[in-house]
Amino acid sequence: MTRIETQGSAPSWLQNTWYQVAWSRELGRDTALTRTVLGRPLLMFRDATGAPKALLNRCPHRFAPLSAGTIAGGVVRCGYHGLAFEGSGRCVDNPHGPITSAMRARAYPVLERHAALWVWFGTGEPEGGLLPDLSFIDETPETARITGYLPTRADYQLVVDNIMDLSHADYLHPNSLGGMMTGARTSIKEDGGTVTVEWLAENCTPPPAFHSMVRPPAKADIWTEVAWHAPGLMILSTWAKEAGKARDPANLALTLHNVTPADERSSHYFFCSTRKFNVADAEFNALLGQIITRAFEEEDKPMLEKQQANMAAADFWSLQPVLLNIDSAAVRVRRMLARLIDTERTSEAATAVRGAAREL
Repeated sequence: MTRIETQGSAPSWLQNTWYQVAWSRELGRDTALTRTVLGRPLLMFRDATGAPKALLNRCPHRFAPLSAGTIAGGVVRCGYHGLAFEGSGRCVDNPHGPITSAMRARAYPVLERHAALWVWFGTGEPEGGLLPDLSFIDETPETARITGYLPTRADYQLVVDNIMDLSHADYLHPNSLGGMMTGARTSIKEDGGTVTVEWLAENCTPPPAFHSMVRPPAKADIWTEVAWHAPGLMILSTWAKEAGKARDPANLALTLHNVTPADERSSHYFFCSTRKFNVADAEFNALLGQIITRAFEEEDKPMLEKQQANMAAADFWSLQPVLLNIDSAAVRVRRMLARLIDTERTSEAATAVRGAAREL
């Protein structure tokens, strides 16, 4: 297996893309939200119109956290010396004298879409079209959505590996989601910038999470697909039916798994499970939510954090992992992401060289 070498000590993060930093519901009209993303401390708040804003949580004066101040009317006032900034980063009040051009907080473009808040950290022009189609979230009523957020002390690529290889469900989630993945037929394809892996388990015993679609002792045919989009967004599709019967569109479930780097060894894990069946059953939604949340929070998260702790600061490839067939999709994702990051770095380096040449 070809090894992917890291380039220097710079973190392997794609820059010119949208990163989910929160669910919309996390940010109220009169509240603020702090979150570290790509190693940057962020302060999120809403302006007077309700539009979300993101500033570097660092006053340009003496670098105090802006979150230690106050927010009113869409204006952030530093709690140390009282400088005030609007959502664009522009200083709107200096109690100690005139406002100069240097009095500016770093601001980042924010997009509110699909019940989530997205921030752009790159140098390129933000492109809303880079977001995959997540309209299934908007089309699903609240009674059929299960949304969550898990801060996880593990590198974001380890979390992506976990979803791209669902064979782990048989061993990590044996009493809820697993039991049929190891023996399932698997296929993988790459299409442009997407890696998709598919599993088909036929005539299997349905796990508890699928009992609403196939009641034991009936056997089931379960189809599962995960489509990865750079850098860490995955859409998991699942269809379950009684063995030998035709697929019913009403039994389709779609789940967003989205992983955003916090720093080199921790990440933000967002998920949103939706379905086309029992959409008005709030009691069923609560029960399914308990199963899914328990699996992610009490099984996936602890294992990923133990994995990261065991690796410490070592690069994944430097440890020379013994790769199995089940790793194929995750390895393809790592390779594609490495190429994208390398291409971006090369392009930005070339731009910097051209800029320096023009100044000579």
